[in-house]
Amino acid sequence: MKIEPATALRGHIAVPGDKSISHRAVLVGAIADGETLVEGFGRSADTESSLAAVRQVGVTVHEDDVDTIRVVGAGLRGLQTPDGPIDCGNSGTTLRLLAGILAGQQGRFELTGDESLRRRPMDRIAEPLALMSASVDTDGGKPPLVIDGGELKGIRYELPVASAQVKSCVLLAGLYAQGRTTVVEPVPTRDHTERLLAAAGAPVTKRQGRVSVGPAESLRLGSISVPGDFSAAAPFIVAATLLPGSELTIHDVGLNPTRTGLLDVLERMGARITIFHRQRSGGEPIGDLEVHSAELTATAVRGEEIPRLVDELPLFALVAACARGESRVEGARERDGPDRNRNDCATESRRPYHPAR
Repeated sequence: MKIEPATALRGHIAVPGDKSISHRAVLVGAIADGETLVEGFGRSADTESSLAAVRQVGVTVHEDDVDTIRVVGAGLRGLQTPDGPIDCGNSGTTLRLLAGILAGQQGRFELTGDESLRRRPMDRIAEPLALMSASVDTDGGKPPLVIDGGELKGIRYELPVASAQVKSCVLLAGLYAQGRTTVVEPVPTRDHTERLLAAAGAPVTKRQGRVSVGPAESLRLGSISVPGDFSAAAPFIVAATLLPGSELTIHDVGLNPTRTGLLDVLERMGARITIFHRQRSGGEPIGDLEVHSAELTATAVRGEEIPRLVDELPLFALVAACARGESRVEGARERDGPDRNRNDCATESRRPYHPAR
């Protein structure tokens, strides 16, 4: 096989469904009333783990196609105690979010996974769930988690480390709690859970730096079209920007502002990206992106921007290498690490801008 370098990208494409939203559509659909139709389901090993997990607690899932599923909800309190441990595979999203739901169910549940997942820290969800009066046992702070579900109480919880998974776990448990449950974030994180809960009828309120949910009587989604995963679209956006003569349209991409920091950075650098056909599904903004090639100038990515483009930082390094001038990333840290890992770095283009090379 011989592969020639691309000279330009022209045409129309679509990308697979967003995995983060796919997880949540399955889990919220499992505790909703009636059937939830999920179109554009982002199939992967991790989202397959969510499908398998809800089946273990008595939820029926029909797979009509590779990217179309129907989740027959058991209702808010209708999940069943499984015969054995619930296997979450390698999916931390499945384990952490499902733990919040199971904390409000009646019964005893054990959540585990593969060897890699059993090495990941779970105190970050065990601690707030315990504050809500849930009984949660871990193996030295790691899976398996054993949850004895029951009556919960609402809390105000300040996240010690920004984490959409921990936030989601607490909010899902808040559906079952007496009183309101509020999560305070040090910096904004992905808000797919609160958007989907609001679309399903949960009493969700958002203010600067915090999100709250009250106890719910029932949820109903009906249907949801999962948008294309922005992280999957990002390499095509960058390639079309850098290759002269490119004109590429990417259809039905998720445009949640907590995920699209790369678009803001590219706009500052002079990229030519236009959004058409804006719409919403499940509370999520969706649109078509039309990308034309452009010459770029350097910029700095600030620390507060990083959560909105953390998955795309390696792509930014490529863009920075092709831009005129020195680009900087300021305040980058390990996503789950302490503040002592603060690092700044700079990338400078040391030759004339010539992206076709």
